[in-house]
Amino acid sequence: MIRNFFHGLSARRPHSPRAIVRVNGPFLVLAPALAAFLSASSVAAQVLTIDTSGKGNGTFNQPVDRQYSQISPTHVDLSKAELDPKTRLLLIREMESEQGFAMRPFPRGHKGLTLEANGKLAPAGEPYLNMVVNEGLSAKPGARVVITDIKIERDRIIFDLNDGPDAKHRFLRHVQIGMGGPEMGDPDIDPAVANEQGGPTGSRLTLAFHDHVPELTSQQVKALLAPLISFDVKTPIQAFTDTLPSELKKAILDHRVLVGMNTDMVFFAKGKPDTKSREMDGQMPFEEWVYGTPPQEVDFVRINGNRVIRVEIAKDGEPLQIFTKDVVSPMMLTRGTPIETAQSNVRIVREGDVDIDPDKQAPAAPPSLRNPGEQLPAESQTTGAMRPVQMPKPHSDDDQLGANPDEQQSQPKGQSASPASGSATTPANGQSPMPPNSQSAPAGGQQPSQPSQTQQSVPSNAPPSAPAGAS
Repeated sequence: MIRNFFHGLSARRPHSPRAIVRVNGPFLVLAPALAAFLSASSVAAQVLTIDTSGKGNGTFNQPVDRQYSQISPTHVDLSKAELDPKTRLLLIREMESEQGFAMRPFPRGHKGLTLEANGKLAPAGEPYLNMVVNEGLSAKPGARVVITDIKIERDRIIFDLNDGPDAKHRFLRHVQIGMGGPEMGDPDIDPAVANEQGGPTGSRLTLAFHDHVPELTSQQVKALLAPLISFDVKTPIQAFTDTLPSELKKAILDHRVLVGMNTDMVFFAKGKPDTKSREMDGQMPFEEWVYGTPPQEVDFVRINGNRVIRVEIAKDGEPLQIFTKDVVSPMMLTRGTPIETAQSNVRIVREGDVDIDPDKQAPAAPPSLRNPGEQLPAESQTTGAMRPVQMPKPHSDDDQLGANPDEQQSQPKGQSASPASGSATTPANGQSPMPPNSQSAPAGGQQPSQPSQTQQSVPSNAPPSAPAGAS
């Protein structure tokens, strides 16, 4: 009977040298015991490995969501020196309470995820997905996470995110106050329910090294954790779209809804819908999200559960566009190939004085408030060599009066230059000069008599009047 069984199995798969089936517990290999028995019937030896434990060997051939696939290793230069106590305290001080954005789903559970330095992630693929399903989800991709506790052991650094996956021990939970008797406490409160409501919701991430924890800075630790946590300053939509493929990221930033998106993607692409309704399509319930009002573009997004199954776009004067083909699922699925999630543009900032090789590196530019390539107006207008500054000549009293000093020097001593016609004359007693064509004051100090009106009205070209007594 056994021979007929293997003969039928070999007939079904004549080109397969091995048939592997998995069972619970240790592997059972039947080929060595039955090789001689099966060789007589010219049937190829079949090796049966039966394992139904569900753990597997870490390999997977079925399509897996890219969020749970294997990562691409980082390339960070690490020192060979062991971490000293001073650097340990500095690293804990700089990394504790640091905030970042999750690039992968973080599951709950005591064990958590393990990331090898410049290596792979464990678990990955289907075991990673099973951990999220069994333990629950602590942080979705794009959500903010906070490092609340750091433990540095001999060959690993353990990070607790969002208060960690373990409940903190508090002695007040074991204290009861009552009047005595066998039934103390509130019988209406179930301890299991109370622990579930106030239980931990965080996650754990372990950064493992080969032999010991080397000399590290906070920037190097952030570069090693870049495939799982991004410590860059981002907006919520940037943090979410950075975890998606480039085609899907472009569609969300362009505010387009594709068939196969989940509700989070639709919210980031279009925001909250203007109207929402629940309907039935035969036996299938769905929600209709409507964006826009006529005469503008109106989008009808049909959602079943958490996925978009139909998109209708209505534009004024154009026929209705209907999309039902799922284009997002092929983007989000992978068959075990690593996904480039590590940041290639990680820049490590060095603090303190840095030795510069003058033969290979240029000296640092002096600090300036100008933008790169900006020139001051004086630099763009200055031409030629710089000339000495000419100081102004001092002014004398003669310059203030308007006299020429060369003419005053040419006059003989004791004589003054003749005033010009129409200029004021300076009297000998030092009084202020009188303006030209003005009458001098009388000697007695009286004001001069004003001319009469008849004298003022006589024009200058009139003949002189006859003297008194003339006929």
